Amino acid sequence: MRFKAFVILYILLSCTAYAQLPTRAELETRRKQLLESIKQTEEQLEATKLNKKSTLGQLRALQSKLAERQRLIGNINDEIGSITSTIQESNKEVGQLRKYLEIQKTKYAQSLRYSYESRGSYDMLAFIFSAQDFNDAVRRVRYLKKYRDYREEQVQQIRVTQGQIEHKIGVLNVQKNEKDALLGSQMVQKQVLVKETNETDAVVKDLKGQEKQLLAEIDKNRKTATRINKAISEVIRREIEAEQRRAEEEARRKTASMAANNNAPHPITGPSGIKTGSEPANNGRPVRTPTSYNLVMTPEATALSNSFEANHGRLPWPVEKGFVADHFGVHRHPVEEKVMIEQYGIDIRTSANASARAVFEGKVTSVVNMGSSGWLVIISHGRYFTVYGGLAAVSVHKEQQVSTKQSLGTVGPNDDGEPTINFQIWKVGGKGDRNKVDPEPWIAR
Repeated sequence: MRFKAFVILYILLSCTAYAQLPTRAELETRRKQLLESIKQTEEQLEATKLNKKSTLGQLRALQSKLAERQRLIGNINDEIGSITSTIQESNKEVGQLRKYLEIQKTKYAQSLRYSYESRGSYDMLAFIFSAQDFNDAVRRVRYLKKYRDYREEQVQQIRVTQGQIEHKIGVLNVQKNEKDALLGSQMVQKQVLVKETNETDAVVKDLKGQEKQLLAEIDKNRKTATRINKAISEVIRREIEAEQRRAEEEARRKTASMAANNNAPHPITGPSGIKTGSEPANNGRPVRTPTSYNLVMTPEATALSNSFEANHGRLPWPVEKGFVADHFGVHRHPVEEKVMIEQYGIDIRTSANASARAVFEGKVTSVVNMGSSGWLVIISHGRYFTVYGGLAAVSVHKEQQVSTKQSLGTVGPNDDGEPTINFQIWKVGGKGDRNKVDPEPWIAR
């Protein structure tokens, strides 16, 4: 029993794993997306090369392009594997069709030999006239007709099978040509990868010669990030408190309404059924304010939160074009490997004068001028808040309702003069705690 259960579990896991494999069309779409992403990164990288001195932004662009190139090669490998499996299946089908064709030819040859041995109109007439009665003769005529039809059907089946084999061989040749083209593309991409790796290593070497400047820049960025993080956290805290005050006011209003109803006289019926006086309708207990942030939200805010969550992985980018120059979380500095840096969101490098746009509908909670770090726009989506930092100019105001992809302003340059937006997503917990989440899995790739 245990062995049977193990076999069944193995089959189910195998089927599940197979079902999750991407299709050939999905792999092809992904390859085109990666090629387009690499093209955009290269266009923005060319702008950084105008500065003859190597910059951290240039290095991050190269590293981003390297990562995309590696994903592209991996995707091509998956495509080649998918085509190889298809070719094997096609070869198997062609082999089965050929075996079936041989069986059909053998049967047809047997029927021809039988026809040859019983040839001649005399034999046919003798077969019919040797019937015992009229009905038997009719049956024999029908048999001869069915036998003739059967031979014609055999010929037709042979022709159909031959056509299927020719079609499968044609498809097989196309698949082999596609595989050869992908193998050629893979070789080209690997050669480009080696070239880009060398270029990246050269930039790292050049930047390591600017150690003092880099360390000063790291310290400055860390202080700036801390200041921005506190500002964001404070804005979200005030928004939570405002929602709680709204809930408290609503609770007080309900309590006052109930108290007014309690003060109204209600008749008291005595033992004999005679109304003898009046008393409050209830004990007048006050309505308590919910302590959970999820409970103080309005039904509209709850619905907005749920809709935001449902779009995980499908949110549009906060800019029309760009690449992720710096990822979320704590990680090593790309040059000073001993130094750990913390990124509260993701930095997206885009084109000059690019428009920042809302990734989802919501209400502008705050618009803050962070001085040399640019403008900061925070949008509320119920339990979630999206943050757009590093804007050179803004086109929205506090309390404004915005729609998905609506322009919020213009992306400004970072310290290296490269147009970069810092995008963050915060989630408010049940007790009002504020948590940063990685935005990258939320936006569509």
